[in-house]
Amino acid sequence: MTALLLSTLLATDSSATVRGQYVEARTCDVFTGSCFANADTGLTGKNAVLAWKVDAGAVAGVRVDGLGVAAVLSAADTLGLKQSAPGRSVLIVDARATSAQRDALVAFARAQAGKLLGEVVAVRAAAFDLDVCPCAGETCATLKAGPVAVKTRCLDAAHDKACGNEETLYPPLVEGVTAHAALAVEHSFTGKELKETWNDAGRRGAFVGTFLAR
Repeated sequence: MTALLLSTLLATDSSATVRGQYVEARTCDVFTGSCFANADTGLTGKNAVLAWKVDAGAVAGVRVDGLGVAAVLSAADTLGLKQSAPGRSVLIVDARATSAQRDALVAFARAQAGKLLGEVVAVRAAAFDLDVCPCAGETCATLKAGPVAVKTRCLDAAHDKACGNEETLYPPLVEGVTAHAALAVEHSFTGKELKETWNDAGRRGAFVGTFLAR
């Protein structure tokens, strides 16, 4: 099923909703000062992980409750700010999904991420576990999906500021997301499909929240 068909189906059926938990991690700070962000432009932020875990919902009539999908991105420039050319991506689908559910989750990710995916070089099934843990800032989460690992914690006003002018400078990369910025205690990709890997721990470059797609 194409992303266009999925978007059309969701748009024409007001009762069609998919909701759940969302985690995003980038290789640049999203909570930062503009001076730091300007210095990073074109140098960092070219890689990201986007992950959706469905609490409830159907994609084109296929129930995907409890399943997840992640997109691993590699762009030519800073994502969300100065992406000058289509990049490449790998989609990781929950190994528990049936063939129909796998197709539905891939179509969902394509519809949500759109042009950010660029060339999808691989779609692979893997054990998928996204857990948003209770905490004061509602931004503590862990994600493990095959070669992807992300762990976040709440930002600490006393220890996570560098210049005192920080703010959530970037929004999440996809629409339909309600999320707060977080610190990525762990953010790594060890797969071979993109011909690059990264381990970007300790950066204020994550979002944790929820999503709702209609």
